[in-house]
Amino acid sequence: MNSILAVAGVVIKEMYRRKDFYVLLILTVVITALMGSVNFFNDDKIVRYLKEICLLLIWISSLVIAIVTTARQIPFEKESRTIFPLLAKPISRSQLLAGKFLGCWLACGIALICFYTFFGCISASREHHWHLLNYFQAATLHWFMLGIVVALVLLGSLVFTAPSSNATTLFVIIGGILFMGRYLNHFALRMSEPGHTIVSSIYYVIPHLEIFDVRDLIIHNWPTIAWKYYAIAVVYALIYCGIFLAGACLVFRRKALH
Repeated sequence: MNSILAVAGVVIKEMYRRKDFYVLLILTVVITALMGSVNFFNDDKIVRYLKEICLLLIWISSLVIAIVTTARQIPFEKESRTIFPLLAKPISRSQLLAGKFLGCWLACGIALICFYTFFGCISASREHHWHLLNYFQAATLHWFMLGIVVALVLLGSLVFTAPSSNATTLFVIIGGILFMGRYLNHFALRMSEPGHTIVSSIYYVIPHLEIFDVRDLIIHNWPTIAWKYYAIAVVYALIYCGIFLAGACLVFRRKALH
């Protein structure tokens, strides 16, 4: 466990030494500018529209940070040849992957804390109330969704040769799941065989990331999700994280490092 935490700590430090941290700062400035416009308008619909834009920026930025940061972990270790002394120590390939996953996931969590805390403070100063449980559910479900993304990208980094091809492919796949995943079963009903079976199978196999998108809790100040459904979503995310990490470990064990 100490080895995994040590690798995770290195990943977190590396992330905030690179440009990802500046992405966070730039996004924070954009959010501030947008929320600062709330006082100019007195229409509730415009306020909700601005909140929706801010939260969309948070989602896009967090996905960029998660995918780009994770995609370069293993390839960078190979290129710099630091992977050999790492594995020469009493650390297994599975522990290395677990450390990389934990580090990237925690780094995304730190970024989300900054995003949602700052956004919540600005929003509360304009609306004079702060639904903490709404923010907690939205932020934590967002974080667990990023856990699935990190595990999937980590698996992709062992399949694709270049980080750029891995990141590009995963951006397309994740974007497709978020925008089209919930409608695949409807498309399947209109198809003939074998298309119906193929699309239906894809619908039930892919991780449905869209179920973690509960931004409306914050935008419209809706009541919180029932905690039993919240717990089911968390377990769902952990299961897919485990599946993708197990697949990554299996591929990594059989993969030559040279």
